[in-house]
Amino acid sequence: MDSLKSDNKMLRVGLTGGIGSGKTTAANLFAALGVPIIDADEIAHRIAKPNEIAYQKIIDHFGKDIITADKTIDRKKLRHIIFENNTEKKWLENCLHPLIRKIMRDEIAALHAPYCICVIPLLAESTDIDFIDRVLVIDTPIEIQIERAKQRDHATEKAIQKIMGTQATQSARLKIADDVLINDADVESLRKKVVQLHQRYLQHN
Repeated sequence: MDSLKSDNKMLRVGLTGGIGSGKTTAANLFAALGVPIIDADEIAHRIAKPNEIAYQKIIDHFGKDIITADKTIDRKKLRHIIFENNTEKKWLENCLHPLIRKIMRDEIAALHAPYCICVIPLLAESTDIDFIDRVLVIDTPIEIQIERAKQRDHATEKAIQKIMGTQATQSARLKIADDVLINDADVESLRKKVVQLHQRYLQHN
């Protein structure tokens, strides 16, 4: 995925992958090497907190039933709604994604580093992200994805498969990839691959 680089020539790497692929683990390994991380999901959580920019819009649309006792949005309940109703899923994406893109652009502009990692789970599904220079796909066998997601989210296999059905396919992600990290073993194995890729990204100029 090509686009003009920022004035400071910092390489902007979009990290993506399916549910349970290990995106967060990979991002944390890059962060441990001192690489700036900008995470779309983290931004989404941030702007949906009380008094933040998306909070009231979400409440006005979905109603007060999704508010918890401490006035935060019940993310589990909201997730259930949007994965049961594609129209509601599209509404939420149309509400959040422009805000997330703007914040990501602003945070990228404030950085001064050889490269940064932008974690964007729905990168393969998006057509309007033009601030990424390279796409890094975390590729994991589907059966491992399902098992990891089941353990992490305490969800059933059926629920995980339903979420996977709303995401880009493995082949669609690989088609947009400039780089691929196979994550089918332990964290130490992934760490070694991240270190190798880190050295390549440092040499991008």
